[in-house]
Amino acid sequence: MAAFAALGATLLLAAVAIPSFAVTPILVEPVTPRSEVTDRVAAQLRVKREGGETTTINMADLSKVVVAKITVQPGASFPWHTHAGPVLVTVAQGALVYIRSDDCQERTYVSGEAFVDTGHGHVHSAVNRTAGETILYATFLQAPASGPLTITEGVTPPDC
Repeated sequence: MAAFAALGATLLLAAVAIPSFAVTPILVEPVTPRSEVTDRVAAQLRVKREGGETTTINMADLSKVVVAKITVQPGASFPWHTHAGPVLVTVAQGALVYIRSDDCQERTYVSGEAFVDTGHGHVHSAVNRTAGETILYATFLQAPASGPLTITEGVTPPDC
């Protein structure tokens, strides 16, 4: 009976020590294909953050758009990066801490809030500091026809 109990304890420890699956820290899932805007569309966004200056984004050609669902695991952070164009981000679940390289100020967005990532040339990162998953829906404007939606190559991380 003691040998049977010891074997059971050993199997229980083995089951606890071996994870059943690996979790991807940040998962990006396309919700829509990279879509062509068939009309000639130009746009301008003006973004004024609390206590900051207004950033004006001129988009002469809004020809490619894609929407993605982004799931960020607890503690996961994005590398410092930028995008080809602006990104409209909605926080559907959890919270995200967004950090721009130009001021290193942390801005927290929670479920039900949205923000504009100004895109090209504006280096930034973000992190999920909650105990649960954060789920975002991101609409990438001026998306590239193919390849990654984030640009990390040649981006120098700031000293934040």
